[in-house]
Amino acid sequence: MNADRLRPAVLALAAVALTAVLTGCRDNGSAAAPAAPAAPAAPAAPSTPSAPAASSAAPGAAGVPSAVPAVKKPSAPKASAPKPAGEPAPACVDSTPGPDDVDPDEFALYRIEEPDGGTGKVNLVVQHGAWGCGSPDSDGGPFVVTGEESRWALDQAAYVTATNPIVSSTENQRIGVQELIDWVNAHPGSGLVFRYETGDDGAIHRLEEVFAP
Repeated sequence: MNADRLRPAVLALAAVALTAVLTGCRDNGSAAAPAAPAAPAAPAAPSTPSAPAASSAAPGAAGVPSAVPAVKKPSAPKASAPKPAGEPAPACVDSTPGPDDVDPDEFALYRIEEPDGGTGKVNLVVQHGAWGCGSPDSDGGPFVVTGEESRWALDQAAYVTATNPIVSSTENQRIGVQELIDWVNAHPGSGLVFRYETGDDGAIHRLEEVFAP
């Protein structure tokens, strides 16, 4: 018999036999039923980004800026107490007075210069100084001058008072500027002590002799 003709028949018989075997196995339960196809896995849910964990580091720890400390404003330096104005000079000096001993409101008058030009003022040639202590049995010490002579303008309408020896009195008497000029010119270098006050123009507008016993 031709082999090509027998092949379909053989294949048919083999198929019938396989069907019978499978049927018998199913009936006897000796063979497990074919497993059901597994269900497709559900797609994984997209992961939600987790919230950043709160930092447990204490303020001021490394990597975490701490609060800026308050800066204390430096206190202003205390100003030293000003020296009282018009502080009186020492009562008397035993030697040549120094700058701190000189009374700025008194001077000794030596000469008077009358500049030309009708300025309405004359120049007093004076020296500043301080009162000496003198001896215990005296009524007072001398006026001790220091430094060089200086010139101060005296207004010819100034208020002037004088005592002995310019006038015959131990009390100050009002005199005119010309009367003062005449006496000083007649007694140059007398060194009589005067207390003075200046005006806004810098010239002397008040001149009072200090009585020296």
